[in-house]
Order: sequence, then C-alpha cells, then structure tokens
Amino acid sequence: MTARGGAAFGSILSPLSALCKRHRPLRYNAPMQAYFMRHGQTEYNIQALCNDDPGRDVRLTELGVRQAQAAAERLRGVPLARILVSELPRTRQTGEIVNRYHNVPIETHAAINDIRSGFDGRPVIEYQRAIAHDPLHAAVNGGESLLAHKARVMGFLGWLESLDETALLVVAHEETLRVVAARYRGLDDDAMRAVSIANAEVWRFDL
Repeated sequence: MTARGGAAFGSILSPLSALCKRHRPLRYNAPMQAYFMRHGQTEYNIQALCNDDPGRDVRLTELGVRQAQAAAERLRGVPLARILVSELPRTRQTGEIVNRYHNVPIETHAAINDIRSGFDGRPVIEYQRAIAHDPLHAAVNGGESLLAHKARVMGFLGWLESLDETALLVVAHEETLRVVAARYRGLDDDAMRAVSIANAEVWRFDL
C-alpha cells in the first residue's frame, strides 16, 4: 500500500573561519532535500495481498530489483547522508540497492511501516471491503485506522523536518507515502486516499 516544492535547491554553505575548523559547516536556511521512494515490486504486489508484518519475509521480485536499480541510478549523484527504511524487509532490500552508490547508514524506523491492516497475508480486496463503511476511521482485526496510521507517519515527518541534513532518502510504502503527499502537497483526507505511487517511484520535497 503510495508542499513544499519539487524544484531543485542547492545547499548554501558559508566557509568557516580558521577558528571554527573543528565545527560542522553552518547551513543558512538551506532546505534539506528529502527523497521519498516506494519499495520495488514484490510477489505480494502481484498477488494483491496485504503485508504489514515485519516477520513475514516478503522480498522483491526480479522486476522489483530492476526497478530499484533504475531508481538507484537516478539517485546516484545525490549526496545522501542516510537512508531511512521501515521494518518490512522489502524496504531495506530496496534501500540496500540504492546504497551501493552511497555507502551511508541505513536506519530502520517503525513509524513508517505500512498500515497495520489486520489482514496480513490476505487479499487486499478483503481489507478494502472490511473498511468500506468508514474508510478513514475503521480498524478491523486488531489493525489501525487510516487516520491512526496518518498520525503515526505525521509524527515521523515532524521529526524528519527537525534534522540538519543536506539530503536523505526515505524508502517506504504506498499507504505511508500517501501521508507524505498529504503533508507536502496540502491534500485533505479524501484526496490523500486517492494518491497512487508506483513501485520504486521517487518523490523529492525540499524541507
């Protein structure tokens, strides 16, 4: 389960005096380049099955690997400081493919996990039918509602905006990235639910 602008902004760094060489370079209102990417295709995508359990080893298909490799080429020249992934194996596998060109830390963040549907391993259509009576508030089988998931991801984005980085990559899930779109494109909840993002598609927002 897929603002502040998409235009390119360079980091504006002022040189330090000789007395400040030991300190980190100062950033003067330079935006952080935040890249958000959906994981590559998995067998569960092909079969239209839910997967929100990190213990289930759902990995990329051969096509999914190629999708991640193509995205890695597009991101090759970006000065990533780190890559943030969810607890689900498909995001780490995707992040590791991108990281072949960067060799930066990969950090796991549970807050960007896919929505807890309550239907892990079962068809997505069953989940959709179960929440159809109230898509924003319904939570079934011990899962979480769309609005609860949104709140979780919004908390992560608030933390992300506090970081002092030049550029970083977040590899997550379509449902998670819908929340990203809501925050940085100013979408209401109904518009958020309609957002679609392809496997290994990459977005950039300057924070």
